[in-house]
Amino acid sequence: MEHSATFFSLIPILKNIPVQIVAGGLVTVLLFLVATKIFRELQNPENYVIPHAQLGIVGFFELIVEGALGVLEGILGKEAKYYLPLVGTVFILILFSNLIGLIPGFYSPTTNLNTTIAWASIIFILYNYYGFRAHGVAYLKHFAGPVLWLAPLMLVIEIISHLVRPVSLSLRLFLNMTGDHFVLGIFSNLTHLVIPAIFMALGVFVSLIQAFVFAMLSTIYIALSTAHEH
Repeated sequence: MEHSATFFSLIPILKNIPVQIVAGGLVTVLLFLVATKIFRELQNPENYVIPHAQLGIVGFFELIVEGALGVLEGILGKEAKYYLPLVGTVFILILFSNLIGLIPGFYSPTTNLNTTIAWASIIFILYNYYGFRAHGVAYLKHFAGPVLWLAPLMLVIEIISHLVRPVSLSLRLFLNMTGDHFVLGIFSNLTHLVIPAIFMALGVFVSLIQAFVFAMLSTIYIALSTAHEH
């Protein structure tokens, strides 16, 4: 899909704003409105004592939260609930940022490297912060390794390893989503029946997987930085 052919370019006030910022802002606003609606509905918990026959917006996000919490508990244990807001927000935000690009006339923020680098940088800063909060200055021992005389070498290796993490996170998400949307755009231009629907379904699957991978790697980095054996 051509990035210039977006609905954003039709709005004069948005013309001079980078499209990834506009698209990211749109996703954020939409999710904020959904969160507000869910919050208001949950103020009346008696309405949800008996499960509804149809899956509504509240039930849909409850499934996401419960599933995410279950996965996080398997990695982080009892502390999973503390990190759920961060990891859950990252997953939902990336998922819908991926999906919006599948809609003709819209742009996916995840097909812009600046966006993915920003999210990966946030995870990098936070998991190191969590490491220092859990272990204090002793967190630096993790970079020195278990053997004292190998500490100088391990320090270099660990620093490079940690710096590669945000690069890997950002490039993986950017390249996969760019490739997926590019292929969908090509086949949508070649034919307008059947085949685009197949690639649209594939695009939804890839969007889900990439959001899941980003969130899971973020969780693993948090687990490694806060593990007590450090």
